[in-house]
Amino acid sequence: MVWRKVELPVLPTTVIGSYPRPKWLREFIAGYREGRYKEEQMREAFDDAVIAVLNDHREAGVDIPTDGEMRRDEMVEYFAERIEGFKFYGPVRVWGNNYFRKPAVVSRLRYRGPMVVDEYLFTKKVTYSDIVKVTITGPYTIADWSFNEYYPSKEELAFEIARIINKEIKALEEAGAIYVQVDEPALTTHPEEIGWAVEAVNEAVKGVNIKVGLHVCYSDYNILKPYYDRLNVSQFALEFANRGFRDLDVLKGLNKELGFGVVDVHSRRVETPEEVAAAIRKVMEYVPPECLFINPDCGLKLLPRKIAKQKLKAMVEGTRIIRQELRKRGLERIELRKDLTCP
Repeated sequence: MVWRKVELPVLPTTVIGSYPRPKWLREFIAGYREGRYKEEQMREAFDDAVIAVLNDHREAGVDIPTDGEMRRDEMVEYFAERIEGFKFYGPVRVWGNNYFRKPAVVSRLRYRGPMVVDEYLFTKKVTYSDIVKVTITGPYTIADWSFNEYYPSKEELAFEIARIINKEIKALEEAGAIYVQVDEPALTTHPEEIGWAVEAVNEAVKGVNIKVGLHVCYSDYNILKPYYDRLNVSQFALEFANRGFRDLDVLKGLNKELGFGVVDVHSRRVETPEEVAAAIRKVMEYVPPECLFINPDCGLKLLPRKIAKQKLKAMVEGTRIIRQELRKRGLERIELRKDLTCP
């Protein structure tokens, strides 16, 4: 694909991926599972929900939206359902009263065909923005959160998944996507595995000619830091609001773009624009503004929709405060880049 030029305001605002499902969609899904609605009606409901999410993002002023992952119940099981070789035994408790259907690998994994390309194409058709972000769960997290009953090691499993994810990213590129985010919340949870886990991520993005971000959250970023240069992505989307912006020193030496988490998705307290602006001023001591994107810490799906939207509005308004300051320095626009380094 020929890279197309896209201009954005400095400090582009975006979301990590997920967004609260509207109440009516949750009720519709329950009815569908009870057999009260047909497949075609369910698809239409998902489409309508994506339009509702994009409307929330537009009203909040977000520059780069997603579809809110409206069609995904959970970030690992969604992809496992679409890859041949996975089997589901039943729900597993992950924390509190929250469960997910933990997949098991029972035979050789195979790519059946595009998994989220149709999602991207629909979002692209109905979005208000020149660009949308597509999110994909990364190979290490899928391997780590699955039972392995087939491959000799987790490493071999992760690389098999990486080759499948690579095919999906290339399918997205062929469909016209220019910004994909690989989600790897598990990447630093087993420090003894991170060396090959990083290479699995690189295998997943090998040979693609689009912008690739990597999202890692609620982690010890000191474990990630030695691998900044080894990861073949152009952006790290990291969580900082939840930790009170205490660990910014870990950004020293980062030569990639930073997606900077400025609102805490685990708190229902809505940050003020002034708090967001203060956080951005802090991070600009480590990362130049032309290399910064502004986002929530993580997906917003567990928050009430009203609060999620308010948080996005605060994020955008706080970012605008800093844009006013940067305008005085002659910095107003940036170009979306796919390169791997950031000055």
